[in-house]
Amino acid sequence: MSSKPTLHTVLSPRLLDIYDMPNSIVVIIDVFRATSTIATALYNGAGRIIPVDSVNKCIELGKLTGGITAGERDGKVIEGLAHGNSPAEYPRSFIEGKTLVLTTTNGTKLLHMALNNGASEIVTGSFPNLSAVCEHLLSAGKNVILGCSAWKDRFNLEDTLFAGAVIHNIKKYFTIHCDSSLMAEDIYNLHKDDIYSFIRNTTHWHRLASYGLEADLEYCVTADVANILPIYRNGDLVAHNR
Repeated sequence: MSSKPTLHTVLSPRLLDIYDMPNSIVVIIDVFRATSTIATALYNGAGRIIPVDSVNKCIELGKLTGGITAGERDGKVIEGLAHGNSPAEYPRSFIEGKTLVLTTTNGTKLLHMALNNGASEIVTGSFPNLSAVCEHLLSAGKNVILGCSAWKDRFNLEDTLFAGAVIHNIKKYFTIHCDSSLMAEDIYNLHKDDIYSFIRNTTHWHRLASYGLEADLEYCVTADVANILPIYRNGDLVAHNR
């Protein structure tokens, strides 16, 4: 019997509750664009990010903390919030030392679901912090659940592609008897040399590109441009080991 920890890939939040959260590190994946934005803001010196699952809570916590409120629905800044969900909105000159209160359609919702299901640890991942995620999972030596935020509970390719990238890098250290993980790695291996052109086929690309966000989307599939590990602690996402 293998003593290696296990790794599973959850393709939609709808499937989350059939996996063993309490004994696993859960990686929240929302490539376009929440977890790319989270990594970028922390990499650029944000003090903390408070992920919330509703607009009202975002506004309320923004007032309580003096933080910057941010969130989008359908590619547009939500009325009542100050900023959107673009990584480009959070350069060091703007975000350093500040609190960001963030709500998104898919990623922050999945994070709270994982929390409510008793995940032993929650981190967030996307291509901009691919190496930091892989290094942490290897050093922790615990069971792993790669949680794809999907889009309104529907499977999406970009989150699965990132799960495949993680698996490609760390699989020899894990026991993987999980068809969704095998599929994710196959997708990544098929397209790792043409990611920029491949993502143009995705439904989320077409949805967001129609708002003029192509540069955002290319950034979100660029490896290690914000290579820091966001980890959830006491209600906040903070940079691990900072």
